[in-house]
Amino acid sequence: MGLFVLVIAAAMAYWVYTDAEKRGKDNALLWGLGVGILTLLTLLGGIVALIVYVWKR
Repeated sequence: MGLFVLVIAAAMAYWVYTDAEKRGKDNALLWGLGVGILTLLTLLGGIVALIVYVWKR
């Protein structure tokens, strides 16, 4: 289960980072790290962070 959460966190962080870079956001790294770390802490927190990112972009 731990490996699954790690893979999901990495995939979500990578997607957010690349999407933010593509859109020219200055804080793309912070968004990627934030989503990744929150996903590692709690899966629900990561999902909420991803929703906030998609809403704010």
